Amino acid sequence: MMVSKFLDPKNDICFKRIFGTEKNKDILIHFINDVMGFEGGDVIEDVTFLSPVQDPDIACKKQSIVDVLCKAVDGTQIIIEMQVAKSPGFEKRAQYYAAKAYVSQLNKGQEEDGLYHNLKSVIFIAITDYVMFEDNEDFLSKHIMLDNKTKKHNLDAFSFTFIELPKFKKISIDQLSNIMEKWCYFFKNAESTSEKDMAKIVGSDEVIEKAYEELNIFNWNEQQRLAYDQELKRVRDNKAVELQKIMDAKDEGIKEGIEQGIEKGIEKVATALLQDGLSSSKISALTGLTVEQIESLKGK
Repeated sequence: MMVSKFLDPKNDICFKRIFGTEKNKDILIHFINDVMGFEGGDVIEDVTFLSPVQDPDIACKKQSIVDVLCKAVDGTQIIIEMQVAKSPGFEKRAQYYAAKAYVSQLNKGQEEDGLYHNLKSVIFIAITDYVMFEDNEDFLSKHIMLDNKTKKHNLDAFSFTFIELPKFKKISIDQLSNIMEKWCYFFKNAESTSEKDMAKIVGSDEVIEKAYEELNIFNWNEQQRLAYDQELKRVRDNKAVELQKIMDAKDEGIKEGIEQGIEKGIEKVATALLQDGLSSSKISALTGLTVEQIESLKGK
């Protein structure tokens, strides 16, 4: 069995190492331009990393911390999120993240000075390891605000892009036809990719090659690998807890169903006995139901 030397880019430690460090800023810029399809004058050439903690007062909660937050030269703020476990309401949280980034551009007191026109747009990009939008077959979806009738994009402060990895079905390297497909293959299959296959995937895309090299286990020291393993364990433990909750809920549902079924069965027997003319007291002795319960069954 072939063992890959590459780690999983979906792991939080790996993801932030690739996309959230000054050392690899070129990978982040390349990725943003690829996902957004920026060309010509729209191309992002440089970014400044911002604190991923959006609300220091609740920094202990995941909801207040984004994976990567940066700012382009023109002031546009960009959020990059990797979402491994299915999270109810994540689309709402995405809008919350974007709104926090938007309002954070105003310093205290600037609202009164009429400086709203200086606010720059926010781009939100998320890679999810689960399906978010069941009614859309495309693995890449972009969401913006349009006028209901004219379809004009007048309210252009926010854009949301989602990459849903389970919808990316190409399993052969020879099927990859563009840079976005290479990125999706990277996220889905890096930890099972051989060096030979990596060379075929990379081709002339040097930034993709650099991203793979950041996952090379031989480029990680003992402390970094420990952090990776701890994050891996955290995710597995969380999944185990969620699975146990589901199993407990199913067991409880089955138990309740059996109890309700038995109760309904006894009521049917009691009803039949009533129709045969037996007294409520005799039926109570036979079924264990109270006389009041049996009386309530009359006429049903």
